[in-house]
Amino acid sequence: MFRIIAGILAIVALPVCAQRKTLDLYFVDVEGGQATLMVTPKGESLLVDAGWPGQNGRDAGRIMAAAEKAGVKQIDYLLVTHYHMDHVGGVAELATRFPVKTLIVHGENTETDKGAQNMNAIYEKAIATGAKQLVVKAGDKLPIKDVDITVVAARGNCITDPLKGAGAKNPLCEQQARKQDDPTENARSVGIIVNYGKFRFVDLGDLTWNKELELACPVNRIGTVDLYLTTHHGMDLSGPAAIVHALHPRVAIMNNGAKKGGSPDTFKTVAASPGLEDLWQLHFSIPAGKELNGPEERIANLDGPDAGNYILVEASKDRSMKVTNSRTGAPKSYRPL
Repeated sequence: MFRIIAGILAIVALPVCAQRKTLDLYFVDVEGGQATLMVTPKGESLLVDAGWPGQNGRDAGRIMAAAEKAGVKQIDYLLVTHYHMDHVGGVAELATRFPVKTLIVHGENTETDKGAQNMNAIYEKAIATGAKQLVVKAGDKLPIKDVDITVVAARGNCITDPLKGAGAKNPLCEQQARKQDDPTENARSVGIIVNYGKFRFVDLGDLTWNKELELACPVNRIGTVDLYLTTHHGMDLSGPAAIVHALHPRVAIMNNGAKKGGSPDTFKTVAASPGLEDLWQLHFSIPAGKELNGPEERIANLDGPDAGNYILVEASKDRSMKVTNSRTGAPKSYRPL
């Protein structure tokens, strides 16, 4: 009798697994850092960065809560885009509380300021939990099933050949001025392009202005995308129009904090991008003011005390998307193209 009941329960459970056909992306609020959890239809997980350290393990706790909602019991891959505290800071706290199988990095930390030793210690503590290490370079593919993920930038190097379907001459480059070269870890960020069927998502970490221009000029080496995470939290040290407009995103997510990121110039650049349907924000941006922030339904955390609300994107192979603000629980759907 027990075997019969167990068999029935197994059969009943099968359609639930079969129904999951989307690539789910949880943009976790880590107060102006980054923590983006991707879960494939088969349940494999990739976390991009782990937010800040401290605050009684606040960011690790928020990531774990997102993982629980996504139904994952471990982080299969944790990609550290670069060694800055708002990205690598929460790695050890997470790894000591929740299984992390593989850490992906661009190599050793290249920062030399007084905070470098602390960042190294955090990373080494995460490795000590038993996590493997995978070093990637521009052009590599991440070993994740169901999705195709290409590294387009790492350790200051960018892909030299256009991705499939990309390579068009970019007329915006002629008028786009360069800025002073950035010597920090930001310019060494690991940037990725995620392909799930026809759906495409880009996350360039904190890659700065001139490095982004290397990807976009004189030809667009990335191509167009459906979903764009604003580079560097929406700071105007990144995100020139030459790349944002060439990417031609349909939906943009800004992983800003209340006072960090969300620069007025970035809002204007993204809003002017051809084909953009909506910009969603993790926080109301105080620097941008009421005139530039989007409508409240597209802001996860409004002006005032932070509640740690997240944004969930459920992406399908046909390029359709459903975006949900956890604060309101109201989804918005974007049709396939």
